[in-house]
Amino acid sequence: MRILITGGAGFIGSNLAKELEKVYPKAKVWVLDDFSSGHFKNLIGFKGEVITGDLSDQSLWEYLKKKIKFDVVFHQGAITDTTVMDQARMMRVNADSLRYILDCVLHWQAKLIYASSAGVYGNSPSPMKEGEGEVPENPYGFSKLMMDRIAMNFLAENPHIQVVGLRYFNVYGPGESFKGKSASMIYQLYRQMKEGKRPRLFKWGEQRRDFVYIKDVVKANLLALEKNISGIFNIATGQARSFNEIVSILNQALGTNLEPDYFDCPYDFYQNYTQADISKAAQLLGYEPKFSLEDGIRDYLKYL
Repeated sequence: MRILITGGAGFIGSNLAKELEKVYPKAKVWVLDDFSSGHFKNLIGFKGEVITGDLSDQSLWEYLKKKIKFDVVFHQGAITDTTVMDQARMMRVNADSLRYILDCVLHWQAKLIYASSAGVYGNSPSPMKEGEGEVPENPYGFSKLMMDRIAMNFLAENPHIQVVGLRYFNVYGPGESFKGKSASMIYQLYRQMKEGKRPRLFKWGEQRRDFVYIKDVVKANLLALEKNISGIFNIATGQARSFNEIVSILNQALGTNLEPDYFDCPYDFYQNYTQADISKAAQLLGYEPKFSLEDGIRDYLKYL
C-alpha cells in the first residue's frame, strides 16, 4: 500500500504517519508539507519519505500524478489558523487545492480521506449534525465547507472512488506545540500554568468545546481507511466542556491552585459552544472515542 499524507509534518498528519507505519509495517508512506506550520521534529521516528511542496501548486500535483501511484491519500494539509482573514489565500490553499488532489485520486483510482472541521457549523445550535446548521463564521470555516461541497460533488460524479471527510472538533495532544497561537487551549493553558502564571481566558471561561484527543482522531482516520464507505463524519467526543473545567483539571494534575485571569474576547466570529452529534460516525465507521477530557489531558501530560 502506498500512502500520501499532506500536511504530514503538522500536528495531526505526523501522528497519523507514525501510526500508519506501526499498523501497516509493509506500507510505504510519503509525507507532503511546505513546512509553513509543520516542523521536522514532528517527523523524528518517521521512516518514510518527505516531499516538500505547496498544496496550491497545481504543477506539483501534475508531477505527482505521473511520478507515483498512491493507493490512499490522507489530506491533512491546510491553513489551520482560524484568525487568518485573507479570504482568497484561505480558499486557494484549503478549497481549490482539493480539486487538484481529487483529479489525482481519480487518476490513481485511490481512496481519499480528508480533514474537514467543526468550523463549518459556526455558532449553530448544538449538538451539531452533518447536513444541518452549516453556517460558518470565518473564512477558515467557509473554506472547509467548500471542501465538503467539492468532495461530495466529485463523489456524485465518481461514485466508484471512496471519499471520506472527517470534521474534526477541537483536537489536542502531542505534536501541536509547533502550531504556536493555533495550538489548543489545553496546550496554551498548560504552558501558562506550568510557568506559574494565571491562565488567561475570555470572560467568563464558560465557553464550551467538544475537545477530542489526537489518539481518537488518528483512530478515526484508520477506521475511515478500513471501512468500505464514503461520506462526511463528525469526529469528536460528543461532550462539551468549558475552559474553566480545563483549568480545574490542570490545577489538579499540576498540583497548583491558579485562578483564571479573565479578559474580553476580541473576536466577533468566536464559537461559544461546540458539541458534536457523533451518531453517524459511530454507526457507519464504528467510531467510539476512548478518551474523556480528563483521560486525554492525563495522557497528554506524560508527553509534555
